[in-house]
Amino acid sequence: MESHLRGQLWHASGGLVYHGRAWRYRNTLWAPFLQQVESWLEAWAPRPKQLLIVGPSAGYTLPAQWLSRFARIDILEPDPLARWLLEQRFPDCVFHAGDLDCFALDEGPMQLAHAYPHSAILFSNVIGQIFEGGPTPIWRAALQMAMRGRCWASYHDIASCHILPARRQVVTLPACSRLEDILPHFWDGREIAVYDHGCLDLADAQCAYGMWSITPRQHHIVGWCSNTEG
Repeated sequence: MESHLRGQLWHASGGLVYHGRAWRYRNTLWAPFLQQVESWLEAWAPRPKQLLIVGPSAGYTLPAQWLSRFARIDILEPDPLARWLLEQRFPDCVFHAGDLDCFALDEGPMQLAHAYPHSAILFSNVIGQIFEGGPTPIWRAALQMAMRGRCWASYHDIASCHILPARRQVVTLPACSRLEDILPHFWDGREIAVYDHGCLDLADAQCAYGMWSITPRQHHIVGWCSNTEG
């Protein structure tokens, strides 16, 4: 049984609050992170000409030039306002909206893989927000199995904190690195309280980590993992 997308209009990570933050900070506070996402995506360079984006919101973190290389772009986005804004922000792209909720059921990742067999799949900063404290072990294992041999990538929240980071340089670390190994790269080893989004072991390959200051008092470590097979 497939599960259909549910509305997220008032969700802070993807609804009206998020759209307001994007309007206020996208060209200033967010700019360094957006540049890093563009670098990650350019380096990924998926071979398929079809792309599925899971959770794009209005595409605030997506570069127009990169999107333009795909012959078809499907999206899974529950926020109707976000879908409308996405079309306005990228008038040269045609987005095909689906309604599969790949996060609702443990078998969701496999349903996703079967529904879009010829597409590269991008999880657009969504997995670390959808699951409170991280995806379940069953869903995580299902994702790894479903994406085996597929061209896919994800950038997702790793940890968040209210303390201004001391450094913002991107770091690349081996798979299964501990959160305690990552934090000193951004906060110089200070003892700080962070919220763990539970996505450290999302993929079994090395990951890159960058810093996204969403507001002046909300700072997120975002992880990037990718696979070019498929």
